[in-house]
Amino acid sequence: MLLIAMAQTPDLLFRNVQLFDGSGADPVRGDLAVTNGQISAIGSNLPTQASQVIDGTGLALMPGIIDSHTHFDAQITWDPCVRPSPALGVTTAVIGNCGFAIAPCKPADRDLTMRNLTQVEGMSLDVLRQGIQWDFETFPQYLDMLRRKGSAVNVAAYVGHSSIRTWVMGADATKRAATPQEIDSMAQIVREAMAAGAVGFASSTSPAHNGEGGLPMPSRLASDEEMMALIKAMGEQGRGIYMVTKGGQMPVPFLEDMSAQSGRPVMIAALLHNSTNPQTVFNDLQAITEANQRGHRLYGQVSCCPLTMDFTFISPYPVEGLQSWKPALGIQGQALRDVLSSQAFRDSVRAELASTSTFRLFNNEWDKVHVVETFKPENAHMEQRSIADIARTLNKDPLDTMLDIALSEDLKTVFTAQLLNSDVEAVGRMLNHPHSVISLSDAGAHLTFFNDAGFGLHLMGYWARELGKMSMAEAVRQITSHQAEVMGIQNRGRLQVGWAADLMLFDPATVNRSAKKRVFDLPGGAARLNTDAVGVRGVWVNGQLVANEKGLVDQPPMAGALLTEFNS
Repeated sequence: MLLIAMAQTPDLLFRNVQLFDGSGADPVRGDLAVTNGQISAIGSNLPTQASQVIDGTGLALMPGIIDSHTHFDAQITWDPCVRPSPALGVTTAVIGNCGFAIAPCKPADRDLTMRNLTQVEGMSLDVLRQGIQWDFETFPQYLDMLRRKGSAVNVAAYVGHSSIRTWVMGADATKRAATPQEIDSMAQIVREAMAAGAVGFASSTSPAHNGEGGLPMPSRLASDEEMMALIKAMGEQGRGIYMVTKGGQMPVPFLEDMSAQSGRPVMIAALLHNSTNPQTVFNDLQAITEANQRGHRLYGQVSCCPLTMDFTFISPYPVEGLQSWKPALGIQGQALRDVLSSQAFRDSVRAELASTSTFRLFNNEWDKVHVVETFKPENAHMEQRSIADIARTLNKDPLDTMLDIALSEDLKTVFTAQLLNSDVEAVGRMLNHPHSVISLSDAGAHLTFFNDAGFGLHLMGYWARELGKMSMAEAVRQITSHQAEVMGIQNRGRLQVGWAADLMLFDPATVNRSAKKRVFDLPGGAARLNTDAVGVRGVWVNGQLVANEKGLVDQPPMAGALLTEFNS
């Protein structure tokens, strides 16, 4: 290995460590030095003088994980450490995905914005009201706030479609199509956001994305003309990426046309494998491949994690995308219990679940739905059992079984469902697809439902080491340099002299994520699901230690940079 001369004594020196440089190449053993937040030397037997020397014998060093699909837009205003991501190896987070941002936002629309987030992202309204610090209105002001307050990780931000629509249209954003004048106003906001440093423009047309009262999130009301106008406005400055969580009415060929007309790449979410309709995701990936062959950059966001979600019937996200569930959206108390008790309602849900014609989160797989926690002592025997098993015991229909259990406990029963991405061979194909991006952690959202913030560690530990579906070096590339290249992030994602010292030191023999657990550290002591890192020994952001083998360090430094300049 070539020795790179150092101009001054390094702040940090890793000795005798296995170096995964992020390129996908096999690791090499050597040393790496950090000076003033940058990698200053890589080689063999570097000079031993340094402010801190770390013996890496038996360990490996890689670039920090780049998480390109997070929802920390609200949390970062009260928690600049964006827990739990830094302790899980993440050194860069991209926020604003799906267009569910909190900027721009007029003071008059703040409560509506929070109520929508409560529904679509499974967040507590009390937590949001106590936590969000609203010292901004426009998107440029939001970026100024992030820059001023700092964060433990680097942050890049999409400007969000639903936020823009609400700014321009107010409450009508969830009710109707925009006028040409309103579309022009939205396009100007996109231009201003891109000039201020947005990484791109994000949106959603997914039927699972509902706001307060079960109304569609604002972006779902956008016409094709509105979508095209906004992505073209994004691309006018020759940079930016369009990210969309697409519904069935938004085919890949239309997204390819958007890429062709704007000249910009399109990131398509969420491509997840459905065991009851197994070819759908591969059809989308094939269409993405063909678009790339025609010179149009399309990427499919895939997940390396099985989509497993905790829920109650007070907020049953897995079924809220069903057309038949609409009568139960946006109501509470006795009105909700009456709907859930209705035979006509149940029959309608059963009929939709029996159909395989549409993509949805829950697919009638009752053996994959379990009771997690009951609230009546006489029901404790049901915990950790599947709904299929309980229904067989009771000789009842599974849907009736689950709803009757919930109703008997005032809807407080906690269930868990493994929804999608449970077929190992199919998911392995998706992860290795040449035009996929491994992402979809959703960190910062669905806090009481699930936590996939440790997706990168899961990819390395489960898919690479345990299953051998890819090499450890390729797993590292997928969550570091590949993410940076797709997102246009500069000077990060590789172990390279002169690049930012975003680093993760780990034990390749044990690296993984732990089982989930519930913690109570949100504003007001509210609960969220969490997972811990396994085998991670240290995480550095711009050369500063933010996490060690115990998790976040005490008083983590606000070492992250706000990223506002991107490659084209």
